[in-house]
Amino acid sequence: MILNKMEVNGRVLITGANGFVGKQLLTRLQKESSQKKVRAALRVCECPSQDLDAVQVGDISDTTDWRAALADVEVIVHAAARAHIMKDETIDPLAEYRRVNVEGSLNLARQAAASGVKRFIFISSIKVNGEHTPDDKPFAADDTPRPEDHYGLSKLEAEYGLQKLTVETGMEVVIVRPPLVYGPGVKGNFATMSKLIEKGLPLPFGAVNNLRSLVALDNLVDLIIRCIDHPAAANQIFLVSDGHDLSTTGLMRGVAEAMGKPSRLVPVPERLLMVGATLLGKRAVAQRLLGSLQLDISKTRNVLEWEPPVSVEEGLKRCF
Repeated sequence: MILNKMEVNGRVLITGANGFVGKQLLTRLQKESSQKKVRAALRVCECPSQDLDAVQVGDISDTTDWRAALADVEVIVHAAARAHIMKDETIDPLAEYRRVNVEGSLNLARQAAASGVKRFIFISSIKVNGEHTPDDKPFAADDTPRPEDHYGLSKLEAEYGLQKLTVETGMEVVIVRPPLVYGPGVKGNFATMSKLIEKGLPLPFGAVNNLRSLVALDNLVDLIIRCIDHPAAANQIFLVSDGHDLSTTGLMRGVAEAMGKPSRLVPVPERLLMVGATLLGKRAVAQRLLGSLQLDISKTRNVLEWEPPVSVEEGLKRCF
């Protein structure tokens, strides 16, 4: 039981409310919370339901006008972002990430502070910490950040800007860094893997002994909701996961089971997989499949009195 909740009488504004995380958060708050009034900030409003408080804000940048969205708002969950793109073909990818994830986020935060918003929850990424962990040293919330790509760097720069802003304005900032999020409608590498398993193709990942932290969409949403009014969340950084790490082999077997498909995994040595991937120009992909990335969520558990409500097995079932 959480004692002494921060009283939220005004609205909770969700940016990116039609995105993968934002949509699920919006749905759950609407269904389960009779006390919290929710507003959706959308890039484009396309025939929203009549009972949805929605505001169209257009593209997110340092010039976005948030005044209409911020009226009577006490808490913001900023889930909108320029997502990580595997094959980014823009001329200057870092500049594009900074335009949305840094300048756009800080522009919103400044306007929010000026309008009296009490708490700003920023959905960041574990890529701020880095890409890989040794088997015996999971990432912790207070580790020195070491982003290795443009997306991770842009999220870190936004975090730094928000932390500076909270000192200047007093608006509370909560930072949440999730790893790979999976759930109904997931895209990217997880969706690609699922399609290969569904086709019943033999896959050479039957002997991968890494460990990776994932987070079910329902678990991430549950934590975000906890951060909305938990007093101890103020000005903290939290890592989030399912609390149960899987090897790539274990994940593929779990996905196959959730889909009701056989897992046709061939036990090829990891060294040969890396050599083959390097020759094919897919070394970065192989590193994600073969390397470990673990999160230590003990701070999240202790400070927020939180446990992941959905198991990995149940989370995978909900995907399909």
